Amino acid sequence: MLQIQMNQRKGRSLMHLHGTSRINAEGRLEIGGCDVQLLAAEFGTPLYIVDEALVRQRMREYMDAFRATGIPFQVAYASKAFCTMAICAVAEQEGLSLDVVSGGELHTALKAGFPAKRIHFHGNNKTPEEILLALDAEIGCFVVDNFVELDLLDALAGERGKRVNILLRITPGVEAHTHDYISTGQQDSKFGFDLAGGAAFEAVKRASGKPNLELLGIHSHIGSQIFEVEGFRLAAAKAAEFAIKVRDELGILLRVINLGGGFGIRYTAEDKPLPAAAYVNAIADAVRTNFTAAQYPIPEIWIEPGRSIVGDAGTTLYTVGTTKDIPGIRKYVAVDGGMTDNPRPALYGSKYEAVLANRMNEPATDTVSIAGKCCESGDMLIWDIDLPPVKPGDLLAVFCTGAYNYAMSSNYNRIPRPAVVFVRDGQASLVVRRETYEDIVGNDLLPERLKAAPAAKN
Repeated sequence: MLQIQMNQRKGRSLMHLHGTSRINAEGRLEIGGCDVQLLAAEFGTPLYIVDEALVRQRMREYMDAFRATGIPFQVAYASKAFCTMAICAVAEQEGLSLDVVSGGELHTALKAGFPAKRIHFHGNNKTPEEILLALDAEIGCFVVDNFVELDLLDALAGERGKRVNILLRITPGVEAHTHDYISTGQQDSKFGFDLAGGAAFEAVKRASGKPNLELLGIHSHIGSQIFEVEGFRLAAAKAAEFAIKVRDELGILLRVINLGGGFGIRYTAEDKPLPAAAYVNAIADAVRTNFTAAQYPIPEIWIEPGRSIVGDAGTTLYTVGTTKDIPGIRKYVAVDGGMTDNPRPALYGSKYEAVLANRMNEPATDTVSIAGKCCESGDMLIWDIDLPPVKPGDLLAVFCTGAYNYAMSSNYNRIPRPAVVFVRDGQASLVVRRETYEDIVGNDLLPERLKAAPAAKN
C-alpha cells in the first residue's frame, strides 16, 4: 500500500493508494497499469474500476492463512458485496467457494461456470422458485434461516428425489462494534435461529429428523466492517458450547462451523483493519481451543469474506460538472454520478477519500463537498474534502468503492448504471457494459389505451 501526503490542511489524515495504484509520470492516477484518464476516455464516466491483482491478493491472503492453520476450511466469497460473472470467475480460479443470497446471484454464478458444489445459498426468505433453481443446479449447501424454510426445503428436495446439505444459521447473541444496520449477530435480528431462546436447539432436532436434509453444522454472522477479533472468538466459543450440548443431549456431531465474515477495510484514516491472517488465526485458535477442551473432533471452518476482498480494490471515477460556492458556508462540486452508483453515504453516513485523478501532484488548497446529480438534497458523496482547485472536466476518483456500490446501484431519476472494468498489467477488460437509455425503458410497456390519441380538430 502506497501512502502519499496530499498537503491537507489542519493536520488532516494521510491519503492512501491501495494495491497497484500509483501516480504516473504525467501526474495522473494509474490503477493496474492503466491511466484512469485514458480509461475515462474509452469507457466514459461514472466508471467502476476494479484492481484485479488486489482482488486476487486479498483472496490468497485468506486461503494462505487458513492453509497455515492445518484445519480443514472453506473460504467462500460473499458475492452480495459485488456480484458479476467476472468476479465469480476470479473466485473460482483462486479456489474459493461462493456465497449467494438470491436466485439472481445464483444464476450469475452458474452462468459464469462456477462449480455448483462450491456454492452456499443464504437468505432469510428463499422463495420456492429460488430453492428449486438451487436444487436443480445441485449446489453444495443451503444455509437454512428459519423453520418455514426447513420444512419447505425438505419437501422440495423430496419432490426432486434429492438429499441436500444444510447449515443452520444461528444468532449467537454477539453484537459486533459496527453500524446498527449491518449488525446481525445479536439476539434481536431478522436472521437465524435464536441460540439463547432455544430455537437453535429445536432446529437441530427437527433437521436431524428430516429425510431429505443432511445437517453439516451451524452458521453465524456477527456483523460487518469489524476491526477486532474478540467478537469472532466469542462467537466461536458460543458455537462450541452449542455443539457440545447437541452432542451430549442429541448424540449429533456438527462437522462444520461457519463464522461468517464482516472483516473491516480502510475507507478513511479512522479505520484500522487487521490483516486477513489476524482474523483467521483468531478464529482457528478459538475453534481449536474450545473443541479440543471438550474432546470434540475439530470441525471444518468456513468463513465468508466479501467487502474485505473487493472493497479497497474498487475505485469510482467521475467527471466534475458544476460548482456552487456559498461564501463563508460551503463550496459544492457536482459530479456525473452520486447516490445511484453509491448509496452508502445516504444510507449509512459512510465516509470516503478521493483525489483529482488527472492532477495528482497539485496541492490540495480548497475545501469542497462532493455532490451527486440526483434530485435529492441528501445526494452527497463526500463532505468537506481538500482538493486542488476543481474545474469542470476534472476527474474525481473515489477510493474503496468495490463493495456494495455496484451491488446497490439503482436507476433513480432514470440514470443508467455505470460500466465496470477490471484492470491488470496494463490491460482494461470491460466486465459490465454501461446501461443506455434504451436499457432503462427496455422493460416498460405502453398499453394501447395509454398511447397518445390524435389531437381533436376544432
